[in-house]
Amino acid sequence: LVKVDTNEIVSVSDAVLAVERASTEVDFFVGTQRSESALAMQDVAMKNKKIFILCGAVHPELMARVAKDYDKYKYSFRLTLSAIHQGQVLMAHLADVAKTVREQIGIEKPKVAILADKLMWADPIVKMVETKAPEMGLEAVGNWRPSPTATDLTAELSAIKETGAQILFKVTSGTMGSVLGKQWGELKIPVALIGGDAIACVKTYWDATGGYGLYNTTMTGIGPAKITEKTMPFWNGYLQKYDDFPGYVSVTYDAVYVLKDAIERAGAIDSDKVVTELERTDYKGAYGRMVFYPRDHKFPHDLKFGPGYNTWVENQWRGPGKVVVVWPYDWEGVKYEGSDKYVLPPWVVEYWKKNK
Repeated sequence: LVKVDTNEIVSVSDAVLAVERASTEVDFFVGTQRSESALAMQDVAMKNKKIFILCGAVHPELMARVAKDYDKYKYSFRLTLSAIHQGQVLMAHLADVAKTVREQIGIEKPKVAILADKLMWADPIVKMVETKAPEMGLEAVGNWRPSPTATDLTAELSAIKETGAQILFKVTSGTMGSVLGKQWGELKIPVALIGGDAIACVKTYWDATGGYGLYNTTMTGIGPAKITEKTMPFWNGYLQKYDDFPGYVSVTYDAVYVLKDAIERAGAIDSDKVVTELERTDYKGAYGRMVFYPRDHKFPHDLKFGPGYNTWVENQWRGPGKVVVVWPYDWEGVKYEGSDKYVLPPWVVEYWKKNK
């Protein structure tokens, strides 16, 4: 096991150099997070015919390349949901929240504002929200695209409040997430804060927001609910060992076992032989059932999404060190033991009952 610091969040060139150097001493790569860097790292790994299991970077092009040039990119697999499938998770969660707004506040056509990283991975999700919102009986009132490392969002939050939105749909992977949670709670912005927020996946989010991130939700790969028999033992073990929640990139835990199984079935570490066995993967891990889309799919080697396969979850903050799974909650027949219904922030309910 070789730990490689790619510095990929900051520098694409550093990431490429790191993979190039590591290719001389490793047989397989597991990891990644930033799509811009992952696309470049992927090319280096493919040139060296190294199996590359992505566990964080989500841009669709990473697996679309496998369909376009299978012989070159067949060594690429992904064990995290792509931005397209993450968008479907977020849309389903948005539908649940909109239903709660209608039931508890009485606003039949809730308004949705979008706040997302100014990074390529977020582009498909922003487009999806803007397109799907009207179909869901919602009104999209604008989008804001600050830096993922923004340190002040008061201007954006003030503008969003002025739109009259009841829901703030955010998509962020950087430190901006903790700034957003803190200022949203401090200013009591009357919107339900939902969506995807990498910073909110970890236990330190509570302290980083001074507790103001209460009721925020975030999409991630795992939560404290029985997704499989392995979920809670892994969640509790990780929490005990690291005093933190496992985030979506901690699917590297399952990735090592998926790789192990494929190597054992192949009886070798030869990349081409292991690829054949990886394509046959059907593994129940802590994060769910791991099956890859087949070679003739639009996105070969991407993680299969849907009921009976991998769904990811939405966690909601309920107190210091406490999150609960609030989606899926009876979605397409899927409801995980230990999940709970989404709760609107009380000040949002109070504000809109007075001002609708």
